[in-house]
Amino acid sequence: MSDLVVVGAGPVGLFAAFYAGLRGMSVTVVDSLDEPGGQISALYPEKLIRDVAGLPSVRGRDLVDALVRQAEPFSPQWRLGHSAISLDGDDSGFRIGCADGSEIAGRSVLITGGIGTFTPRPLPGVADYLGRGVSYFVRDPAVLAGRRVLIVGGGDSAFDWADALHGIAGEVVMVHRRDRFRAHQDTVDRVLGHGVRIHTNSQVQALCGEAYVQAAVIADMNTGETTTVECDDVVAALGFVANLGPIAQWGLDLHERKIRVDPMMRTNRPGVFAAGDICTYSGRVPLIAIGFGEAATAVNHAAVFVDPSSSVFPGHSTDTPAAVSTAA
Repeated sequence: MSDLVVVGAGPVGLFAAFYAGLRGMSVTVVDSLDEPGGQISALYPEKLIRDVAGLPSVRGRDLVDALVRQAEPFSPQWRLGHSAISLDGDDSGFRIGCADGSEIAGRSVLITGGIGTFTPRPLPGVADYLGRGVSYFVRDPAVLAGRRVLIVGGGDSAFDWADALHGIAGEVVMVHRRDRFRAHQDTVDRVLGHGVRIHTNSQVQALCGEAYVQAAVIADMNTGETTTVECDDVVAALGFVANLGPIAQWGLDLHERKIRVDPMMRTNRPGVFAAGDICTYSGRVPLIAIGFGEAATAVNHAAVFVDPSSSVFPGHSTDTPAAVSTAA
């Protein structure tokens, strides 16, 4: 049984895993995605983040990598690719049930699920090509080096990938159902400046290829005319559907799909805490920097919940033993 189970492996959850380790707590981190990073890994791993203290700018995937490295010296148990669907127990111990039938036991729970469970909006008619050229996530831009990439979508994710893959992929082509884009205008301008070909008012009608994608048939939604675009990979960047999912049934006090917490980041269930964008209180601002502070607050109070003889304030990290401080 871990001292703390962190539900959500986004930036706030990763920092919570580190900070709990710094406090000497054993930690298990569970997330429905099969890699750490949450929204950052899924939506904008190549985007520069500029609201993390001490870092003028940091690429999303680099921030996630650094947070994982920061936590690793404390040996958190990773349960990635496991969807937490139930929460049972009380202040004597909790059991989190996962979709695969397994359970995770913890003395306290910290929910850092960001926007909750989020799943990619599907690209119709391409199910047979998933894993054979069609993907909803780009794990590493380097794997697309020199390849012909078709990006479907007109939002921030689609244009971020078009911008990031310029100069890496052999060719980038985009297709969008409308002639207006939801992405930030500066990103759109950069992509247009790269000379990326964009099919607007169009949609993917079919994919071609045997073992792997070789081409896409693009249909003009106004005229019905079709164009065949040769491609090696299709990135379906159509956005994600966010939902609290099973967390909504965990007996927590909710407000507008957020978990209410007090100044100690406690929920209405003793021993269950929340931090990051999944929680709410008067005046909260949805910034990563805020989430990091909430995680530290939650962990300090969870530590006292697990061991009432401990102190809420553990001292400064500069006072920790050398073997521990190397991770700070």
